[in-house]
Amino acid sequence: MNYEGKNVLITGGLGAVGSNLAMKLNESKANVTILDNMLEGSGANMDNICEIKDNVKVIIGDIRNEKDVIKSIKDQEIIFNCAAQISHVASMENPYLDIDINLKGTLVLLETCRKMNDKVKIVYTGTRGQIGPLKKLPADETHIDNPTDIYGVNKLTAENYHLIYNKVYGIKSCSIRMVNTFGPRAQIDHPRHSIVNWLIGMAIRDQTITVYGDGKQKRDCNYMMDAVEAILMAGSSEKTNGKFYNLGSGNPLPFVEIVKKIIEVAGTGTWKSVPWPKERKNIEVGDSSLSYESIKNDLGWEPKTSLEDGLRKTINFYRR
Repeated sequence: MNYEGKNVLITGGLGAVGSNLAMKLNESKANVTILDNMLEGSGANMDNICEIKDNVKVIIGDIRNEKDVIKSIKDQEIIFNCAAQISHVASMENPYLDIDINLKGTLVLLETCRKMNDKVKIVYTGTRGQIGPLKKLPADETHIDNPTDIYGVNKLTAENYHLIYNKVYGIKSCSIRMVNTFGPRAQIDHPRHSIVNWLIGMAIRDQTITVYGDGKQKRDCNYMMDAVEAILMAGSSEKTNGKFYNLGSGNPLPFVEIVKKIIEVAGTGTWKSVPWPKERKNIEVGDSSLSYESIKNDLGWEPKTSLEDGLRKTINFYRR
């Protein structure tokens, strides 16, 4: 991956994934621009880039606003499209906002690129939530997509928009479907997104974590910097054009075991079991595990960081 001297735009670049991308790209001596609207509750935070704020250009703007996008995409060679409404629950409470950001915003970005910068490469940050309940474990890219909430439907549609623009207009695009990504620079104040990071926040504050039901539903978790590496690898390869890739851990664990491991590593916090809230039960997908064989075969990516090591690094980051 050689990003030195490359002009790179990160939409949603003040959020968890976007800011960690910015940090790595700054290390690689890329010319980084961030576009973010600082939407309340989204996880966007200027402090996420405090170490590199003098080395990156920040545009406070919105992917739904064509003028902001025009200003942002000029001369860019690669776009990491991380801007999104990312709460499952919020998408059900306010589906119009989810549509506005995840669908309209995506199309404004793609259309503007088509008109003004059709040589750019775009990497879209997708989600495991696009797939829905799994009929086989681990699920690969041939698995049928059947999302259970508005967020998943709209993220799947936005991913397809990128792949259509790749096929029809030749705008090089691909998508990385992430799973329970945790690590530095993610919000730890509420459970509406970045669930593992929220659990970490509760543990280091010595609070009680609630586990719905028996907590035996299995989940993949990827450490943030492993996921960032996958995204960067996808952005630097022509093999990825027109494709989407699953990330995964290769070692899915029951949710309650993840909670116990967080408390063990933190040395603080407790947990208790509570009944499923209706709004959560209705969109629960059961056991989940994704195969990363496709991205391993194309790019050589696989997760490097164990759950315990990732938790330790994340907890140390927040305690500092």
